[in-house]
Amino acid sequence: MSTETQHPSEHAEDSSAGAHPLEGEASQSAFGSDAAINQVQADLERFRDLALRSQADFENYRKRANREKDDAVRYANFSLVEKLIPVLDSFELGLTAARTSDGAAPIVSGMEMVKRQLEDVLHQFGVEALESTGLPFDPNLHEAVAQEPSNEVAEGAVVRQLRKGYRLKDRLVRAALVVVSGGSAA
Repeated sequence: MSTETQHPSEHAEDSSAGAHPLEGEASQSAFGSDAAINQVQADLERFRDLALRSQADFENYRKRANREKDDAVRYANFSLVEKLIPVLDSFELGLTAARTSDGAAPIVSGMEMVKRQLEDVLHQFGVEALESTGLPFDPNLHEAVAQEPSNEVAEGAVVRQLRKGYRLKDRLVRAALVVVSGGSAA
């Protein structure tokens, strides 16, 4: 055989030796440099973080929307209750006036029944009157209109209630108008 003729095994070595440098260049050009890889990884991490934040924001939005919907249902009657409370006040004033009149017993008993019915309906919807007399003054529940000395209740406590306060479930509808004790009358 001539010296120019090569064995197939030698040819394979030459071709494999030449193929590696080309493959390395191809892989480097396909994937880029280390800086490009790091940039892609940083972008991937940023997008993962963004996806997690978006998911958390959506979950918070969903919870807030459910809470607002529940509150809307729970307090749907709030404005109606606000408008009915003065009617109840008028009944109480009418009863007070009727009790002082002679011969008004049938009117008084009829007004008391209607007032009781109205109170029962309001109670069924979660409305309750606030009792204040003798309790410590609470600016969240009471509106002080005067202060006077008192030997019967402690300083800072409610001496008397001028107008009832009302609450719908756990939300204040109207604060009670009260007179607060300024201490003992010495």
